[in-house]
Amino acid sequence: MKHAFAVTQLSILIAVLAALASYTGIYSEGGPGPHSIESVRGETVIIYGKGLYRHMSKEVAPQGIAQDYVTLYLAIPLLFIALIWARKGSLKGRYFLSGILGYFLVTYLFYLVMGMYNALFLVYVALLSMSFFAFALTMLSFEPRELPERFSEETPVKSTGGFLIFQCIAISLMWLGVVIPPLISGEIIPPQVEHYTTLIVQGLDLALLLPLGIIAGVLFINKNPFGYLLTPVYYVFLSLLMIALTAKIIIMGSEGQNTMPAILIIPSFGIIAMICTLYIFNSIREVKTTG
Repeated sequence: MKHAFAVTQLSILIAVLAALASYTGIYSEGGPGPHSIESVRGETVIIYGKGLYRHMSKEVAPQGIAQDYVTLYLAIPLLFIALIWARKGSLKGRYFLSGILGYFLVTYLFYLVMGMYNALFLVYVALLSMSFFAFALTMLSFEPRELPERFSEETPVKSTGGFLIFQCIAISLMWLGVVIPPLISGEIIPPQVEHYTTLIVQGLDLALLLPLGIIAGVLFINKNPFGYLLTPVYYVFLSLLMIALTAKIIIMGSEGQNTMPAILIIPSFGIIAMICTLYIFNSIREVKTTG
């Protein structure tokens, strides 16, 4: 793998700092406890009031803790497995490592721009920076023009590419269902904004992540070399992300929040994404290089 030393060092640092950040998010204590505030828009918002996320809303803070559990106990071990796999010269390992690094990149992008300022601000900055460069270097190790021949003729490009497009469109419609009704009614600002500046998750999903998934799916169906680059990576990232989202939904339900229909849709999408990932990986003709 090209840039193996740099990616290895960055991945180890990512694991260390992500362990620190997620452990602190899960187990930190202190704070005044739940209390209400009035936002600049005049809305009453219940604040979580405990631990690292004490200034986050009561609805959002538990979601961060749920994702911290997934990061600490699943994503970090998977990062080491992916790194070892990739360093052995495995093409599948590089795909897997790229997808896992993509998870860390997106996770700490959201933590940095959405999380209320806390003591780990510089840790989030470092994690986002290192995840970006490790992800970029790993992606640059691929030769897109050579990738189509590394896949068997039986690769399910239409079904896996089609599901990726469908899933991205479905989530786009779900987010538009949050944004558009207040615009039509004249209220403008959805209640989900709470005391935050804007809808960060919906905005970045609609602007970047969901269009990328649609483009990847279209390219894969058309057997474009960049489809063979993007789609396997996206599916690894998507599988891990859906596990994190499922954990968030479970903890939201335990807090008494209405989780329908997400409790049915998100786990289903996650299971299908993992099945698609397995089908794609089974179609890859392994070509090892020295790492």
